[in-house]
Amino acid sequence: MGLRFRKSFKIAPGIRLNVSNKSTGLSFGGKGLRYSINSNGRRTTSVGIPGTGLSYVSSNSSGRSYKTKAYQTRQSLKTQEKMILKEQEKERAKYEVKIFENQCELVKSIHQECDDEVDWKKIINSQPPHQLEEVGLNQKRAIRDYENYKPKFFEWLFKREEQAYDRLSKQIEQAKVEDEKKYKEWEELVELAKNVLVGDIDTYFKVIEEMNPLDDLSEFGSGFEFSTDDPSFMEIAFEVHSEKVIPKEEKKLTKTGKLSIKQMTKTQYYELLQDYVCSCILRIARDLFALLPLKTVIIHAYDELLNTVTGHEEQKLILSIKIDREILTRLNFESIDCSNSMNNFPHNMNFRKTKGFDSVEKIAPTE
Repeated sequence: MGLRFRKSFKIAPGIRLNVSNKSTGLSFGGKGLRYSINSNGRRTTSVGIPGTGLSYVSSNSSGRSYKTKAYQTRQSLKTQEKMILKEQEKERAKYEVKIFENQCELVKSIHQECDDEVDWKKIINSQPPHQLEEVGLNQKRAIRDYENYKPKFFEWLFKREEQAYDRLSKQIEQAKVEDEKKYKEWEELVELAKNVLVGDIDTYFKVIEEMNPLDDLSEFGSGFEFSTDDPSFMEIAFEVHSEKVIPKEEKKLTKTGKLSIKQMTKTQYYELLQDYVCSCILRIARDLFALLPLKTVIIHAYDELLNTVTGHEEQKLILSIKIDREILTRLNFESIDCSNSMNNFPHNMNFRKTKGFDSVEKIAPTE
């Protein structure tokens, strides 16, 4: 129960000063009739017959009573404005909570947003848009439009048929250029597929650069570096930048619909961070296996950790893992716990729920 106090002082005959922990007021009059003014704007009139127990109390929180319709309407609009602002505040609070909840769900489900697998063999066996010695589809369509052209009335009247034929003739030439471009793109894609399947490492890097499979993670501030000297595996350095992704404050709605913000507990924060890092690890592996004919990926995750010797944060390796394609494809990504799923693979991770990640050594490709 909250502590309340109220004190009344007589400052003149019939006039008293009333003080409480919430407001201050003045009251005038005697037992039969009293009029009170409060600092919160409330005005109260009390009329009673002494000794009978009969009384009448009238209260007005607006400060005064207006007689004209315009003033009454203005007062009503002010009341509506206050109500609208309260509702807007509640809606804003709901929105803030939804943003927070969505961010928490997002960082734990990144591994489920995987790109579709590229079928390089299918690309090699695909048919060209047209045979090289033949007329392309776009050019055929433009030729047909030229041959089927019939002048409209005003074109015939003003003798504009020649201009129309000239325009259609130019469309044939443009269509030919488009067909040649499509054929060249098909040729380049087939050549790319061939180089991928023979294990050309330079082509691997070209594919990663052009298709940019981890672009949405880059939006979170994450950085990636790819390296390999063997076409069967890829090594990836992953910069986490957790401070840009993991919320440090928890947002909830109170019973009255107001926004409640409080600091996350260390356990909440670090568990969410671990889920995010592990979810990203799975996503990186899935995307690379979908894009390239790799057997293994080795991923090193780096983040800023406090160096207690210098008192400064430094980038340290917090998770190093070797992921095998066959094992990864057997996982049920809709149901797994990302952090626990790391136990399916050889890895180095030093994590405590109340302290988070600590630095580790790189895992060797032969482990």
